[in-house]
Amino acid sequence: MDKINETPLLDQIHYPADTRDLSQDQLRQLAEELRRDTVRNVSITGGHLGASLGVVELTVAIHHVFNTPEDRLIWDVGHQCYPHKILTGRRDQMHTLRQGGGISGFTKRSESEYDPFGAAHSSTSISAGLGMAVASSLSDRKNNVIAVIGDGAMTAGMAYEAMNNAGSMDARLIVVLNDNDMSIAPPVGALSAYLSKLISSKTYRSARHLAKNMSKRLPRQIETVAQRAEEYARGMVTGGTLFEELGFYYVGPIDGHNMDHLIPVLKNLRDDQEDGPVLLHVVTEKGHGYKPAEESADKYHGVSKFDVVTGKQHKPKSNAPSYTNVFAKALIEEAKHDDKVVAITAAMPSGTGVDKFGDVYPERSFDVGIAEQHGVTFAAGLATEGYKPFAAIYSTFLQRAYDQVVHDVAIQSLPVRFAIDRAGYVGADGSTHCGAFDIAYLATLPNFVVMAAADEAELMHMTRTAASIDDRPSAFRYPRGEGVGVELPERGQVLEIGKGRIVREGKTAAILSFGGRLQECVRASEELAARGLSTTVADARFAKPLDEDLIRDLARNHEVLVTIEEGAIGGFGSHVLTFMANDGLLESGLKVRAMMMPDEFYDQDKPEKQYERARLNASHIVETVMTALGREDELSSPARA
Repeated sequence: MDKINETPLLDQIHYPADTRDLSQDQLRQLAEELRRDTVRNVSITGGHLGASLGVVELTVAIHHVFNTPEDRLIWDVGHQCYPHKILTGRRDQMHTLRQGGGISGFTKRSESEYDPFGAAHSSTSISAGLGMAVASSLSDRKNNVIAVIGDGAMTAGMAYEAMNNAGSMDARLIVVLNDNDMSIAPPVGALSAYLSKLISSKTYRSARHLAKNMSKRLPRQIETVAQRAEEYARGMVTGGTLFEELGFYYVGPIDGHNMDHLIPVLKNLRDDQEDGPVLLHVVTEKGHGYKPAEESADKYHGVSKFDVVTGKQHKPKSNAPSYTNVFAKALIEEAKHDDKVVAITAAMPSGTGVDKFGDVYPERSFDVGIAEQHGVTFAAGLATEGYKPFAAIYSTFLQRAYDQVVHDVAIQSLPVRFAIDRAGYVGADGSTHCGAFDIAYLATLPNFVVMAAADEAELMHMTRTAASIDDRPSAFRYPRGEGVGVELPERGQVLEIGKGRIVREGKTAAILSFGGRLQECVRASEELAARGLSTTVADARFAKPLDEDLIRDLARNHEVLVTIEEGAIGGFGSHVLTFMANDGLLESGLKVRAMMMPDEFYDQDKPEKQYERARLNASHIVETVMTALGREDELSSPARA
């Protein structure tokens, strides 16, 4: 069917202002067309579909009622922002979603004035919104600030810190709690919608304000009792007592897919000029309106390209297991041999492989929710009692718990094991999920063991090695995606702490790799050999403690030493160079080069293109060695066969 026949109304909407004169019947039609367009676009690019489908009506309603972008609209995390992007002038770019040179899969300030705050990690919206609301107050502006946050993101402590702060202030902030898991509210209906419309109305809030003023003339004890009676009476019919206690005026729950419920309540909140924060509780269904998503266990949270009619995803067949699955296999094997091994994840069981561990050992698997800080200290508590906790947390998510890693784990030298997935570039998720900094932020901590897996067999060895370390914290990092296809052992070996390995021996150049660039180093050595240069390739395995004997040997027996890592400056190469400087290894004419991620945030693209741009592939290693030897002019001629 031709697109213009599928979306006749949406085709006339270029910006949110175009929705402001539409009737509620037209808004319902617009929502249906927007849902179809979202499905069609994501079927081409892949992305986060389920959450976006769940907020279609809410997105239309907010942009219809509020004067965006003057009114600030913040989407927490941003998984659900695709309909928002379509309505805010980016529809013709949706085919580039999460692609190199295209638009981001999350909200991004540099992309649109309708994205006032960039997001991809959860639970930041209320804090940012409060900052914007206070700025508006200080500037004497009367615009609204709306923060949309999911019930999952509300499990994070940061959300409650922000609400606690907002509840003690007079700033005008509207928080929309998008409850798409039915984890907070029961099913909603006409009575709930009526009550929500009533208590959000100016008439009700004016009467409430008058009653409050009158009660202030009464003795303080009676005033307090009257105030609590009113709040708890509303809490009994709306379920918002918790939010009232945090200082928010609670409205809801209402059906987030019903325009007749959404529009009047949002207008009431828009037109009400009473100061103070408000929480609107809407109940939605993830994947709503697209049957394959509704029937899927994960509601099509994150999908690859798919067939719109059947919903079947086009996932390329893998010849090698993913690093995530290899870690799960290794951890299950360790748990089989040691009943003290437990696994912890922060709302990412499938992303980290802890779901597979939990299938086998459910009583030893813990999902703490979006609460990395708590998860790390929870692991520390387990470690004090002799258990062997593996905290499986993405590199970028572990950043959120750095104080706990330092204060609760490292200072006390507790044997918490950090399994760090998504090390290095991650492709379509871009800079927000790129694991660039964990080497630097962990290797700087005293008495910390920091490892990186060069392949999936090494990951199994490092999992077992971490299980064996009982006197200090340890971490091992590994990339997103497939392994390199090496043969896997039934169970990993315990590695000698702080000892690397020689993969290939040579005489002229030495390449010292830490982590996932080892295969590129081997390819580089083959090309260098074709150019007549004998090259040693070594796998450091450990950034801390360093294999000092290995580094001395490489430095003393080669003309050039190159370090390479999938991390930012301040990591492995920096530690190697500091050791070499202090050991006098830089004073004999040795040429040393450090290759690492550039000092730059990269937008989304295919990982192979990101590594090419970062100059961390085999050809760049060859160029680095040849240039260090003063033979860069030979690069223009092909290597010998």
